[in-house]
Amino acid sequence: MSRFGNLEFHSENEDSNLRPQPLKDEDHYLAKAQEAFEAGRFESALRMYARVIEFNAQLPDAWTGQVRMLIELGEFDEARVWADKALTLFPDHGELLAAKAVALARLGDHAGAISYSDSAVESQLNTPYIWLARADVLLARKEKRADYCFERALTLANNHWLYVWLSARVHAFYKQFARALKLVQQALALEPARGILWLQAGECQLALGLATQARNSLDQARELDPELPVQQFIAQANDTSLLDKLAGRWRQWFEK
Repeated sequence: MSRFGNLEFHSENEDSNLRPQPLKDEDHYLAKAQEAFEAGRFESALRMYARVIEFNAQLPDAWTGQVRMLIELGEFDEARVWADKALTLFPDHGELLAAKAVALARLGDHAGAISYSDSAVESQLNTPYIWLARADVLLARKEKRADYCFERALTLANNHWLYVWLSARVHAFYKQFARALKLVQQALALEPARGILWLQAGECQLALGLATQARNSLDQARELDPELPVQQFIAQANDTSLLDKLAGRWRQWFEK
């Protein structure tokens, strides 16, 4: 079942257990969504943003969060669809325009992406996400100007660990793993107790062939947050380490 269906609002005759509980309002679910987002639990954050919209469909931040979580989950076409829905309500909202730009860039529509990104930059908002999204769009186009946009995003965010991590995720998506690793290491210097950052570091190290370092990072991630999906990466790190050991033995044998 697609996530698109899961985002539809609950009907009146649904089981009452699925309805928001008393005293849990839009602010409660917004906070829960942000908490899940910062822990890398994008599915959970997506559900929480949908709950916010059930309470109040006039909150553009909830719609933006929903689109951004779909992007993080790799559901780019659904992100585009939900961005269009949101833009019918908030046609000039800078972060929604930026989110749609990212969805289009990752779908390969570079012309559409830069057009929406231009509109986002020209909007009344000037936020770290608008510039992070701009960097994402430019990186998809392989433009060097992306570096300036990353810097602008981090400056506006006061180098907050969250945006340093998100910048790393963008670089990792475009397979720039060395840059991504450098950024996530910067984020770890700011927030060393966040398991999701260690997981990101481990993924980048694996991509760079640094199996031993990756295993150490992944072990740290698992210790800090046992719910993170680290096992598949640990297995990959172990397999890589084994292959490296076998290759070393073969080299030693041939050198004799």
